[in-house]
Amino acid sequence: MATVLDKTAPETATLALRGMSCASCAASIEKALRATPGVRAAAVNFAAERALVDFEPAAVDVPGLIKAVEGAGFEAEMVRPERDLGAEAVAADRARREADLAALRRKLYVAAILTLPVLLGGFPELFPFAPAVFRDMRFQAALTAPVLFWAGWRFFAAAWHAALRRSATMDTLVALGTSAAFGYSLVATFAPHALGPAAGHGMGYYDAACVIVTLILLGRYFEAIARGRTGEAIRKLIGLAPRTARVLRGPDEVEIPIAAVCVGDRVRVRPGEKIPVDGVIVEGASSVDQSMLTGESLPVARHPGDEVIGATLNKTGSFVMEARKVGQDTTLAQIIRLVQDAQASRAPIQRLADVFVGYFVPAVLLVAFMTFAVWFLAAGDLRLALVNSVAVLIIACPCAMGLATPTSIMVGTGRGAELGILFKSAEALETARKAAVVVFDKTGTLTRGAPAVTDVLPLGDLGSDDLLRLAASAEVGSEHGLGAAIVAHAKAAGLATAPATAFAAIPGKGIRATVGGAEVLVGNQAFLASGGVPALEAVGPCDRLADDGKTPVLVAVGGRLAGVVAIADTVKPEAAETLTALRRLGVEIVMLTGDNARTAGAVARSLGVDRVLAEVLPQDKAAEVRKLQASGRAVIMVGDGINDAPALAQADVGIALGSGTDVALETSDVALLSGDLRAIPTAIALSRATLRNIKQNLFWAFGYNILGIPVAAGVLYPFFGILLNPAIAGAAMAFSSVSVVTNALRLRGFKAS
Repeated sequence: MATVLDKTAPETATLALRGMSCASCAASIEKALRATPGVRAAAVNFAAERALVDFEPAAVDVPGLIKAVEGAGFEAEMVRPERDLGAEAVAADRARREADLAALRRKLYVAAILTLPVLLGGFPELFPFAPAVFRDMRFQAALTAPVLFWAGWRFFAAAWHAALRRSATMDTLVALGTSAAFGYSLVATFAPHALGPAAGHGMGYYDAACVIVTLILLGRYFEAIARGRTGEAIRKLIGLAPRTARVLRGPDEVEIPIAAVCVGDRVRVRPGEKIPVDGVIVEGASSVDQSMLTGESLPVARHPGDEVIGATLNKTGSFVMEARKVGQDTTLAQIIRLVQDAQASRAPIQRLADVFVGYFVPAVLLVAFMTFAVWFLAAGDLRLALVNSVAVLIIACPCAMGLATPTSIMVGTGRGAELGILFKSAEALETARKAAVVVFDKTGTLTRGAPAVTDVLPLGDLGSDDLLRLAASAEVGSEHGLGAAIVAHAKAAGLATAPATAFAAIPGKGIRATVGGAEVLVGNQAFLASGGVPALEAVGPCDRLADDGKTPVLVAVGGRLAGVVAIADTVKPEAAETLTALRRLGVEIVMLTGDNARTAGAVARSLGVDRVLAEVLPQDKAAEVRKLQASGRAVIMVGDGINDAPALAQADVGIALGSGTDVALETSDVALLSGDLRAIPTAIALSRATLRNIKQNLFWAFGYNILGIPVAAGVLYPFFGILLNPAIAGAAMAFSSVSVVTNALRLRGFKAS
């Protein structure tokens, strides 16, 4: 039977956008998309040049979304993960950006060359050495026309598209300002009598029109270079993927493109090569450098049956692996997709700038009109009225406000990915800095999640090595986790186990076996007593071990108590350092566990945890997080297991360890690829640094406009006789955008705490 596609379920599409010049352009695209029938939500990120669209396939398809963007006067294409997450995509993206930069650079060079003589001729008192022809206004008009209508044509085209949509953008302001200066100058050149006796030859503003376009092009050029650097982290991640794989086809090895590798293929990986896809070793062994994924500098040993991750580096041996995850299912592809989604998402703080930009351009047009009217009516001087109104149009810059938040988010999430911290959304990156409480699951998060021997206490004639060797020999046949811990510890100590016979396991009590002709009992005190072995001298040591959160296991040999082996789920070595760093950040630390209060209390005391919530059932963990949130404080939950998933989802920010389960990773807001707890304070510190950076950008962007527009309107003239030349206004406008992006790029130097 044919498969029926469900066209009622909503889908999400990511569109790559081209042609935006400011935040108003982004708002126009958003408006066009949201007005499209079937679109449930749309968010446009100006800095990332991406649109995230939720839509109903029954009402609209992706070509329909692209058509809506094109109807708004911009270009769009769908981002296809299978095509856009490979090395070829990196090369294509780099080629496109370089082509765009080259085209912008050509126009900038031509504009600068043509502007220079106009500028020299426009200020004869400053440049008396300029040739006389430079001062000829007809000559200036001839040079200004290509500057405006070839080099600066993008401003006029975008302004025209905006006018057709009954909206206005930054390009509207530039087009109006430069065309007003050019139009006035043309009239002053060829029909000066139309301006009245006060406006004769030599009163044109060709220099202002040329300089404005040239400086704005220069600002766009530097901005494009800087914005290209904000996505460097993504390009580095994509560049990690190898391009080919050596697949076994019968007795032969065939080198094929990485995209052609299928699940089940057997792939040979040689020393020094990158592992092409995710899979399992089936033949051979090696050590693998996983630093690109986990940040761990030491290679890890890998043997048959062990998993290996694509894009990690095979160091020493050659092995054959079976491909398990390929294409967009590989770990690297998922990481890239998570970072891209986070960079394209919108932080809550951005809403302030979005609201402001929505009203900004119409308000600037109104202020410019009022400036013209006030100066013309008060001074009766058309020239001054024009100069000041043009300065208002040019200096107003919503670009800086539109770039303030997304550029910082892009750099912050990219830097996080480089440090092994995956923020899945801009909201998670913003919210993490508010954390007042960090809640840790115990088992597998603060502790290793596996029992290990911590103490070996002889209480008879045997030494500690003999005690451990006999206990391990008896436990070799046991399936119990405590027995496995004893055997593993003996192997790690280099102790050889002896053959055991007459093995018997008594559930909940212990095991009995014969080793070297002697009966060995390993279990709790009641088990030894049932075997006729008194263990009164073990009571004190057992109580002390239990108070420390350890499980005492008694060992008897030949009917006599031999000693105690203590086993515990040991604390991770970096846990204490992590909690110390969190305290420096001023957060409360809570441990949430299903373990008994005695064990949990021992772990908490060893780490200095502020508060312990013990014996909490898995289904009640989310409720405990809600109780903490009820006080109005932001809560971060850190976990790694399936039973942590509800609590991770309930928390303001859920952080999952990369070593945890897929369910925990799916429901979390932040994933720590290395599983190293020290990344948690780093994540909070990065969040705070990013938000500081955003606030700095917004302060500059808002402050620039709040101060610049009144100055351009001429409010200082009655007091200081100062008027702002439109050319200087253009330079200030270009500088504001570049400064915001440059400030955001400082986050690339953020260091792990």
